[in-house]
Amino acid sequence: MNDLNMAMWERATTVIPGGVNSPVRSFAAVGGVPYFVQRAKGAYVYDLNGRGYIDYVQSYGASILGHSDSRVTRAISQAAEKGTTFGAPTEGEVLLAEEVVRRVRGVDMVRLVSSGTEATMTALRLARGVTGRNKVVKFDGCYHGHSDQLLTASGSGVAALGLAGSAGVSQGAVADTLVVPYNEIPVLDDETACVIVEPVAANMGLVSPKDGFLEGLRRECDRVGALLIFDEVITGFRVARGGITDIIDVTPDLFCFGKVIGGGLPIGALAGRRDLMEGLAPLGSIYQAGTLSGNPVATAAGLVVLESLDESSYSMLDGRSKFLAEGLEKVLTDAGFSVQIQRFGPLLSLFFSDDIVTNYVQAKESVAGGAYPYFFHAMLQRGVALAPGPYEVMFPSLAHSWDDIELTVDLASAAAAQAWSAWRSKLAPTSGS
Repeated sequence: MNDLNMAMWERATTVIPGGVNSPVRSFAAVGGVPYFVQRAKGAYVYDLNGRGYIDYVQSYGASILGHSDSRVTRAISQAAEKGTTFGAPTEGEVLLAEEVVRRVRGVDMVRLVSSGTEATMTALRLARGVTGRNKVVKFDGCYHGHSDQLLTASGSGVAALGLAGSAGVSQGAVADTLVVPYNEIPVLDDETACVIVEPVAANMGLVSPKDGFLEGLRRECDRVGALLIFDEVITGFRVARGGITDIIDVTPDLFCFGKVIGGGLPIGALAGRRDLMEGLAPLGSIYQAGTLSGNPVATAAGLVVLESLDESSYSMLDGRSKFLAEGLEKVLTDAGFSVQIQRFGPLLSLFFSDDIVTNYVQAKESVAGGAYPYFFHAMLQRGVALAPGPYEVMFPSLAHSWDDIELTVDLASAAAAQAWSAWRSKLAPTSGS
């Protein structure tokens, strides 16, 4: 049979750097050639060969309702028929902002942007502007988008490619960035503008905050007058109705959102207290702009998604995630692996490690063992799509039925045995698809 994925890959590599438009989509960290998605529905994606996969990538968390949910596609179609972009305010952006304010404790105002990277970049500029300080503190292994100042010691795609940061980032751009270990409370000084953190780290695999970590960050920021920024691009509206502040009693000064709030379309948001947010132009002197910010099609999709998520949605996600985590841990352990399946609500990831992973150093040690590519390809052979990189988390969606979850665990049993044998023999991993 002619492999249409391979043929498209050959075409892609001639016109797109590395064949992909986001490095994490490449198979550089696991070996082999990526599948190209032709269509998707619910819990499944289908490649150019017509083969279906139970998908736990779900656009890296953007598709919480599953792919091509009818409510979302209907909202997109209706919005697009009225026009796709205007360069003027629309009702949809007001409605989405109002919904975020209703849901999230500590949010009075919202500025919509076009990506999570734009949200974090704007958050830093706002923090500097309102404090009059320059220093930014981030955590080792936390990924906050690809802006220059935040690429140092990032997780996710940067780590999967074996990079410490990125060429082309000047020393000046990162001179005021201090990188400290996750789950350790830094001592700040009066030059610190802000601390930015993933409240649940999800770009070095899934690493939960230790008891007292986020509370300690709040106290330390208050002590020196620095702002605390929660990057909830992944956790926002995925772990709970109002995000992490529904679960952990810590309120940051600013929030960054993305993924879920766009319903699968490009969007991001910066949100926070009124006195801070009013520092943004046109009210204040801190400039931010975007031609497609508050795009009417994206806001329509995002509003439908948020309105579809209630407490029962999160109970369903949590229950299915728990079953999946326990099932994967058992079959991988039975196969011979030392493994930690780490979970926070509906988010989970696997570490091939003897011990619980609490920081980036331990995450890298787990990845260095080299087992993940073998399990990834063994699962892909059986029709289960995990992220093609060991630092990513799994995203069960509301479209994943109990049958899908149980089938995944059943398939993982044979995949784990195959991966164990291949890993022990150090054979080259390949999906053979």
